[in-house]
Amino acid sequence: MASGNGYADQLFDLTDRVVLITGGSRGLGREMAFAAARCGADVIIASRKYENCVATAEEITAETGRAAMPYGVHVGRWDELDGLVDAAYERFGRVDVLVNNAGMSPLYESLSSVTEKLFDAVMNLNFKGPFRLTALVGERMVRDGGGSIINVSTSGSRRPDGHMLPYAASKAGLNALTEGFALAFGPTVRVNTLMPGPFRTDVSKAWDMDAMQSGVSHFALKRIGEPPEIVGAALYLMSDASSYTSGSIIRVDGGMP
Repeated sequence: MASGNGYADQLFDLTDRVVLITGGSRGLGREMAFAAARCGADVIIASRKYENCVATAEEITAETGRAAMPYGVHVGRWDELDGLVDAAYERFGRVDVLVNNAGMSPLYESLSSVTEKLFDAVMNLNFKGPFRLTALVGERMVRDGGGSIINVSTSGSRRPDGHMLPYAASKAGLNALTEGFALAFGPTVRVNTLMPGPFRTDVSKAWDMDAMQSGVSHFALKRIGEPPEIVGAALYLMSDASSYTSGSIIRVDGGMP
């Protein structure tokens, strides 16, 4: 960056880097995509609904002037991920940051009502897809000399309850992948877990807010997070500010006990 920029600007600078974010058209993924572009990155917005990716990409380019590439993909389908990676490298020539953000946490009436189809869908999207995408991108990052991979987990992987067991288990597996991939792709590629607590996004519309407010009353900050509050930790992991951080879990959960 130019010398007129401050120290923090330089530390978190993403100018001309390429950031690929799955689930990047809404919620926390959208916040991270805009944040990366505002810090100078070109972004790839990947999500199952292509039209939402296009809309988000157009907004990002209009606001920031950075290139934003939409790509429709179902991250839970193994055979679709090679196409995403090939398209990203064909357009930009590299990927500097991969954010495995796409995920799902479907509701169910009881544990015995969880079908095999639902269970497999959660595991495919939250665990299997990130494994494959990290393997594909991570090996190219090693070849190209470095990069940062961020796995977006959940505080529920630490404190699972009966309402979210497939989701919690899939994200606990993602935590394990972070540590293993950090060792496999080090020392040039960093792999970390970003672990949010409850945030007020589209998903939160389905929550029992009375129960949620009662639960967060035990948190240090005693409230639900707002989407922009994920940005600081995300930019830390994307940028050179986290140059000595790998295999780690960064909690952004309001002080969940």
